[in-house]
Amino acid sequence: MDKREVLERSDLFRELTDEHIEALEKLCTEETYEPGTFISRQNTFSEKIYVIENGLVAIILEPGPLSHRQLQAVSNFETFGWEAVIPPHMLTDSAKAIEKTKVLAFNGQELMELFQNDCPTGCIVYQNIARVVASRLQSAFMQLLGVCS
Repeated sequence: MDKREVLERSDLFRELTDEHIEALEKLCTEETYEPGTFISRQNTFSEKIYVIENGLVAIILEPGPLSHRQLQAVSNFETFGWEAVIPPHMLTDSAKAIEKTKVLAFNGQELMELFQNDCPTGCIVYQNIARVVASRLQSAFMQLLGVCS
């Protein structure tokens, strides 16, 4: 699958024009992670935001040094690492590859600059980020209430 198709199907960018997708293609790099690899760690500075091309990633909350709880699993065309475009850019959770995972990675600073220069596009993407965050919050609340295991 090519970058364009992944971006057009992603939860963040699917509403954008062809012109915007083309600009985003130039900003992203492809990365691959093996099962069990931590892609990002909670409470660290976030530099990248990711769209999954193919694979499965666990979104994990680590309340203490020896405890963790998987909140959600995200897969093809879904996003994680949104903190890279939201100050103060500190990760609120960890992301770990469950299976071999290929992602498109964006430098958060470059995306923020793009959105500052094109506010209507930035507005669309930030609305989609808000949906991602809301979904993660809902998962966390369900975990807290013991509705999900």
